[in-house]
Amino acid sequence: MAEKNDNSAFENVERIITEYASLPVCVIDKDGKVTAASSRIGEVFVYDGIIDAKIYALTGIKDKEIRKAAEDGSTLSLARNSRVFDVHASLLDEGEDSPVIITFVDVTGFHMLKKKYNDEKPVMAIVHVDNFDELTESVSEEASLAVASEIDKILRQWGEKANASVTRYKDDCYFIMMETQEIEKLKAGKFAILDEVRQIDTENDFPVTISIGVGMGGKTPYQNERYSVDAFDLALGRGGDQVVIKNVDKTEYYGGKTQTVEKTNKGKSRIIAHALRRLMEQSDHVIIMGHQSPDMDSFGSAVGVYRFARLCEKEAYIVINEYNEGIADIYQAARETDEYNFISSERAVDMADANSLVIVVDTNRQSRVECPELLDITDKIVVIDHHRKATDFIDNAVLEYTESYASSSSELVTEIIQYAGEQKTLSRFEAEALLAGITVDTNRFAVKTGVRTFEAASWLRRSGADTTEVKRFFQSDMEMFKTRAACIANAAFTDEGVAMSICPGENINAQIVNSQVADELLTIKGIHVSFVAGRDECGRTVVSARSLGKINVQTIMEQFGGGGHLTTAGAQVDMSPEEAIQAISEKMEELFNKE
Repeated sequence: MAEKNDNSAFENVERIITEYASLPVCVIDKDGKVTAASSRIGEVFVYDGIIDAKIYALTGIKDKEIRKAAEDGSTLSLARNSRVFDVHASLLDEGEDSPVIITFVDVTGFHMLKKKYNDEKPVMAIVHVDNFDELTESVSEEASLAVASEIDKILRQWGEKANASVTRYKDDCYFIMMETQEIEKLKAGKFAILDEVRQIDTENDFPVTISIGVGMGGKTPYQNERYSVDAFDLALGRGGDQVVIKNVDKTEYYGGKTQTVEKTNKGKSRIIAHALRRLMEQSDHVIIMGHQSPDMDSFGSAVGVYRFARLCEKEAYIVINEYNEGIADIYQAARETDEYNFISSERAVDMADANSLVIVVDTNRQSRVECPELLDITDKIVVIDHHRKATDFIDNAVLEYTESYASSSSELVTEIIQYAGEQKTLSRFEAEALLAGITVDTNRFAVKTGVRTFEAASWLRRSGADTTEVKRFFQSDMEMFKTRAACIANAAFTDEGVAMSICPGENINAQIVNSQVADELLTIKGIHVSFVAGRDECGRTVVSARSLGKINVQTIMEQFGGGGHLTTAGAQVDMSPEEAIQAISEKMEELFNKE
């Protein structure tokens, strides 16, 4: 009898709710079926006969989600018939079988206002013509004016299409303000402005390229300005010819298709050398470190900076924890000279203090340095690197010399040493270490080799570097040679000119073998990009990527947590070599399908 009275009570409540409710309302039973609905429910559902229909079929919201919302008082959302509703639920009774009253509140106007607000939020952008000086200095005055005028015309037309304000504040720099909705359109079109500018006809053998740093999502104009500056610095540090968008804690990249144009003026090297000398003179200790698993360029540039410190009459230390077969010979040769202070990370941390100068060479990533703890001990940090900037770059350096046009960090250090002062003497070993660093990163002067690369190599040769001795540093044992040969023999090729290979087993020299095999695969006719994966002695999968320039391997490796250059890149991944190659293959298919 009591059960009958309860049912009658529920039915009475349902009748009152559905007859007198001023909003769209419905009631569902324990099975999620609609048992009653108000007359205004048609504002939510355009079709009739919803009684006995499942609420999930009507809304796409599961019964469990509705009951949970009723219990904790949360609000759900529903989009129907070009309208948006907040969905509020409440239980008619206690217990799991209680009917649930669902109320739909039309918040379409609020969502439209919110969308309009977000669409119209201001976005700030900095546009820079990467190679403006090289373009204008190497052609006639008439051609120079014509190129500058064409660049200005294209950028202003682009701004007009995007309803943007375009202000030119330097010969090669523009400040642009536009709305967020316009940026979204440009993102959808992959920033075609980069390609449009690249098509400008010049008298040079290199194209016009621009870099764009975009700041958006900030709460104030000042925040957006800071974001745009950070994005702009990142775009330049990654080599230019690209767009970097910084949106609070998210960074996006577009473009980066061309090789960076070499700067002909060495004035910056002189300025860096002077500033570096001052910093050394004002510091208690000079601690130098490269990246983990140092290669020849990391080691050579570290030795070069060590010599610079000694020329400044400062004691210096080089942090090296472990080294592989690739630098074993040159490292032992350095040890035998008794000239260099090699220390471990533990010793470096014990020694360092707030007045220590930490110099990072051949990497700009916080996660890749030999001793990350040093970056937290002192604010006096110098970065000398030739890699394109990654998202986790060292952002608190007091002096930064990151030039992605350079062949190697050894090339940059060689130029700095030439401005060390009256004494520029290098030992024969130091000259050979620097030349070895340049040699390995240019694949024996075959890639990323500019005029300044040869000038640096010539200066090192005059300083006593023996090319025969440098070649000896690159000799490998028979086992390593066989592994490399097997890896090349097992390579697979695609019709698009992609070569991929997997090195078998675990190899203590996996990083070296992979890079050498990737370089070798590019010598095959018709191949313009190569990927090689293999496990190192710790079981980690190391990937090396090489390109002839048609495909940017840096952006591909960044998707796997790595980085590098347009033509040379790599990564360490938490998957098997087979899985890594499969994942890269899928990325390449996506890339070719887009093209």
